[in-house]
Amino acid sequence: MVDATASFDGKRLAEASPRALPGNAAGLSVSVDAAEGLASYAAFCSSALCAPAQSAAWVLNWAAEVKPDLLIATLDLEGKPAFALALEVVRRGPLRVAQFMGGRHANGNFCAAEPQWLASSDLTAIRSMLAAIARSRPDIDLIALERLLPDLDGIANPLASLDHFASPNLSLAVDLSGGFDALLLRASGKRKRKKHRSQTRKFEAVGSHRRIEARSADEVERLLDAFFEMKEQRFRKMGVANVFGDDRTRAFFRGLFTQAVAEDKPSFVLHGLEVAGKLRAVTGSSRSGSRLICEFGAIAEDDLANTSPGDFLFFDNIQHACRSGFAVYDFSVGDEPYKRLWCDIETRHLEVLVPLTLKGRALAGALRQGARLKAFVKNSPTIWKLTKLLRRKAAGHAAPLPTEDENVRN
Repeated sequence: MVDATASFDGKRLAEASPRALPGNAAGLSVSVDAAEGLASYAAFCSSALCAPAQSAAWVLNWAAEVKPDLLIATLDLEGKPAFALALEVVRRGPLRVAQFMGGRHANGNFCAAEPQWLASSDLTAIRSMLAAIARSRPDIDLIALERLLPDLDGIANPLASLDHFASPNLSLAVDLSGGFDALLLRASGKRKRKKHRSQTRKFEAVGSHRRIEARSADEVERLLDAFFEMKEQRFRKMGVANVFGDDRTRAFFRGLFTQAVAEDKPSFVLHGLEVAGKLRAVTGSSRSGSRLICEFGAIAEDDLANTSPGDFLFFDNIQHACRSGFAVYDFSVGDEPYKRLWCDIETRHLEVLVPLTLKGRALAGALRQGARLKAFVKNSPTIWKLTKLLRRKAAGHAAPLPTEDENVRN
């Protein structure tokens, strides 16, 4: 066992022992629970600062629908929770990895933390929590804390004090300062307004159109059914696995958004563009402080796809976000041309890999190398374009696809 005050970066674990982790530091109390810790975690989240994918609603719905092998690690100070990790243990080949609940659906992660503790958080406390996880769950090979926000509303992410590297995927957002008119002055507003008017005329030629916000369980069901169908067709043509295809994952999102419609200020919200009685585009968003985050979106592959219904819906969503007082509209993970039309904020998420065994250390090294390769591919427009073309050809679809929802969670 190493000294609790020694530097802990996750890279030197195997030099002395596969589990050379520090013990609890003086004054700290750490507990690691399974499902019985969910109620306490949810209570803590009512006053804690956290990202949407670490909220009580997200964690409880994921636990209820997916039924993962979960663990809740909580750091207490003077008998009160200060910091908590809600993780699920999954298999990656023969190894077990503890990750955020939701897997690739969990983006922009910031764990539940008491605001005052964040002002004085230190590495010793975090190392103690990781050590407690290692002792409680000796079957875990690697703790993978991926797609971490560097900060949340200006407050530094305490997990960034661990050894980390840059995520291969950018997150793009747009500053809403000054309102929608001011935004358009900065972002080719005349062209955007002209396109929006042209799209409106095309929609009206087919029938009436409207922007929908799901406000009932039936509307949630309708919008999500349409979204899942859109994504199924889209991913099939792109030649990639459908990350929304699993029945448990779909049940999770249904539960998450259905629960939200009962809230005074829904933390998760669905929007849709309906033209001639049919949904042509759908977005699912979360609210996080002053930020509205687009968690996912899709368009229908039909006769109106070339009119860019997704772009039309984003125009209206961003305009409504401005009117609602949000400071930032966040497109979340993925660097795509349709996002670049709006965005002036780039965020590079962080990846923290903490190996607990020699096998875990080997996996961490492979994941680091994989991230470097992915970043190289995505940072080369020619190679990335060729990669997407090869995917489509492998799926039997060589023709280019509309560029409105190319964001694949990877």
